[in-house]
Parts: sequence; C-alpha cells; structure tokens
Amino acid sequence: MAELNLIAVDKIYQSRGKPPVHAVQGVDMRIADGEIIGLLGSSGCGKTSTLRMIAGFEEVSRGEIRLGTRLLNDLGPAERGVAMAFEGYALYPPLTVRDNIVFALLRAKTPRAEIDRRVAEIAALLEIEEILDRYPPTISAGQQQRTSLARALVRRADLSLLDEPMSQLEPQLRAILRARIKDFLIQHKMTTVFVTHDQTEALALADRIAVMEGGVLQQFATPADLKEQPANLFVASFIGEPPMNIMEAEVIESDIVVRTQRNEKAFILPAFPGDRPGDVRVGIRPHRLKVGTGPLQGQVVSNQWLGDQTHLGIEVAGVLLVAVTDGALSVDIGEHVPVDLPGDALHLFDAAMGKALRHGMGPVA
Repeated sequence: MAELNLIAVDKIYQSRGKPPVHAVQGVDMRIADGEIIGLLGSSGCGKTSTLRMIAGFEEVSRGEIRLGTRLLNDLGPAERGVAMAFEGYALYPPLTVRDNIVFALLRAKTPRAEIDRRVAEIAALLEIEEILDRYPPTISAGQQQRTSLARALVRRADLSLLDEPMSQLEPQLRAILRARIKDFLIQHKMTTVFVTHDQTEALALADRIAVMEGGVLQQFATPADLKEQPANLFVASFIGEPPMNIMEAEVIESDIVVRTQRNEKAFILPAFPGDRPGDVRVGIRPHRLKVGTGPLQGQVVSNQWLGDQTHLGIEVAGVLLVAVTDGALSVDIGEHVPVDLPGDALHLFDAAMGKALRHGMGPVA
C-alpha cells in the first residue's frame, strides 16, 4: 500500500479535423495510504478519464501520477499494481465466475488455500456464492457487476479503482453492500478511488470526495465540508438533495438585499462585519431554513410528504425557497407561514466568479 499523488494532471484528446478536447485540467490530489476517495460529477466531467489515467488505460497528457515513490506515467496497466473494476465488467465469458475472480491470484501464484479463503470471503460479502460455478453470459447484469467488483477487491492490490461499482444493483442491495464494502476496505487498509454520479454512494463510501465539473477539480474535501463549506456555487448547488437554495442579492452597508429574478427588492437579511459591498449570491440548505418561526412571511406553494420528511416550496416576497422538515407538516397550499433564514446557516458567494466568501458566522479561510 502507498500514497497516491496526482500532480497537475491533464488529459487532452486529439481528434483529426476537430479541435482538441481538454477533458481533465490540472488536477492535483494527494490520497493517503488506506484512504477511500470518490470522484463525483455529472457525465463528461472528467472523472472516468482521471480514473483511467491512474489505471494506465489512458495516457497522461501533462503532469505526473505517483504511487508511493513510483512514477506511473510510463508503466503499463499490468505493471502498476492496480486492481480495477470496470463499468462494463470486462469478464471472460469462457471462464466461470469463480475463475474470473481468481484469475489474477493464479497469475500471481497465490497459494490455493489462500485463494479459496479469499474467494469465500468476497463471495459472501457480495452475495454471489450461488453463482460461482456459472458463466458470465448466464447471470444478470447486477451479478456480473458484483463479479467484476469481487475480482478487483480479492486481489488486495496497492490501489483499487472502481468505475461506477454499484450502478446496476437494486436499491436495497446497493444500500447493504455500501456498508459492507466500506468495512472491507477499511479492514484491509485498501487505498481506493471510485467513480460515481450517485451522491448517496459517494457520501456513504468515501473519506473524501473530489467534485469535478468541466474537467476541473472543483473541491476535494470530506462529505461534511462539501455540505457545510462548499468552495464555490457549483459545489453548493451540486451537493445535497434537495440542493442548496441560491438567491441573488447585493451587500449594501449593513444589509444583504435579496432580489427576485426580476431584480426587484424582495427582503433584507443582516450583513456581517467583513461582508464586502457588491453583488453576491446567498445560499441556505433546505434543512436549515426554519418554518413556523421567524421575521419573514412565505406562502406555501407545494407540500410533499416523502415518508420520513416534508419538502415545502415556499415563496417569500417573490423568491422561491425549498425547506425540509422532519416528519409531516400540516400546512395547506396557499397558506402563509413564518420563515427564518438564520445568519449562522447562510453562505455567501461572489456573484461573478462563484467563489465562496462566507460560511455561517465567519469568512472563508
């Protein structure tokens, strides 16, 4: 096991007759030995290209990738000491599930007793004991995905790379396996990088998450920091379900004047010392917005009960906000309710660049 370092890594795809595509731009990440890292973002954001460069299936256009003291750039995939579970599974059809899982162990001349022990452990973990003697074409897509995952995890490689590792699993099984896999990775101190577009999966599995967009690493932080201290407007609005409420506003002396989409004055929030005059964006997480108390009045425009919480759409002076409350909330559409946006729950962002200026009571460090 070893620390993984990405140093100013770029990926530029060249295509004859077309302009180059800068898919990954100057990514820097230092991943500690035994750390579990999620690469999170929408389709085309650069996360899979980053994973494939680490694995050796894509060349690095610029920059360095190091695993411990070894420079990986010019090493082939088989020379890197890396195990990968592919989104497309990449199983050998003529081999049984068992033989697919142990293929790399046999090549490494692992003792048979150790192979059998590891296969039993990983098959129980992923609930594939009953299909070990079947062939990939005869099993479901979810079972194929678990087989690919088993083949990667059983190796105990210096680095494990997982590309959308649970995308084909039914929700209940996915929830169970997340916890099991995380415990397995922690128990065996396996340095792991996985790609996902599923926020829940990233938040549940990862020690830290790299949020990517447009080939750029937007923020690399713990799940808690991504929620409570987003680096910019993109991260603030991307992380969280429902996403953060974002309002157009302007700091004028001791006031934050919130405006409607028509640029009309909606309501005033108190500014904090250090808030600089000018256009800003104000954010608040839906679960931090208080309903039933506060100085503002809002009209309920939607009320959704989701079984364990209520999502309310509330229009406050022409500004639409979403609030989340635990349990059912008995309010009718059209009803007016008191609303509070606590100062310690507010986030301020630069309107032009999107950079975070303040989280809660204090400025961004």
